[in-house]
Amino acid sequence: MRLYEHTLPGGARLVGYLRDVSDKMPGYDIRPAVVVMPGGGYEYCSDREADPVAMNFLNAGYQVFTLYYTVAETTPAPLKFAPLLDALRAVRHIRQNAASLCVQPDKIAVCGFSAGGHLAASTALLCKESALNAQPDAPFADACPNAVVLAYPVITSGEYSHQGSIDNLAGTDEALRKTFSLENQTRRDLPPFFIWHTVEDGAVPVQNSLLLAQALTRDGVSYELHLFPHGEHGSSTCTNEVGSPSAHNAAWVGLCLDWLAGVFSFRI
Repeated sequence: MRLYEHTLPGGARLVGYLRDVSDKMPGYDIRPAVVVMPGGGYEYCSDREADPVAMNFLNAGYQVFTLYYTVAETTPAPLKFAPLLDALRAVRHIRQNAASLCVQPDKIAVCGFSAGGHLAASTALLCKESALNAQPDAPFADACPNAVVLAYPVITSGEYSHQGSIDNLAGTDEALRKTFSLENQTRRDLPPFFIWHTVEDGAVPVQNSLLLAQALTRDGVSYELHLFPHGEHGSSTCTNEVGSPSAHNAAWVGLCLDWLAGVFSFRI
């Protein structure tokens, strides 16, 4: 395995864990990739939703990257489109450098948790957003991911919103808050989604995932949704390591890996 580090325009950090090329494993030199986006309310990037998550995808044979995107801890809020630009540039960087990174450019998934889930979903939903066109490296339609994995995601800026995340992102700008209310941004040409949430989530209400699922259904987008009755917000991989052990809820990892293997036709 080799460690890969790259600083994106704007200062976001992309850390990759890349499987070694080996003539003993023919057919697996080039692999699909997963970009992990930790949560943290757009205030910080949670360690609990970074390496512990990345290692599961690495063990399943993927090239894995963790994106440490722009957050309010280091950049004055509202952040506006800065985190989304980080995410789009990360996917684009991996796709444009697919040969050297040993990645299949048409098989790049994004995986986000909580506010990172909002960012991962935005990477697919808002990659064609006209407001991004002012950037010198626009347009970003070529940076859209091929699959989206969301764990207890922030989705709406409405009744069931996680106000801290939306405030850090959009402040009091009502037009921007509307743009970042993702249940209103779905379209028919989206990649497939995998979503999981707990019904008891006291920080990001389960309605966030339900609103997204309803919108995806309306637009005929393929998705898989899993709701677990119990469990707190931010449970990551649901293990002792992350401080939220739940053998039942930890099943999401295997379910997700099986789903993604089917989407990408990739099994080791």
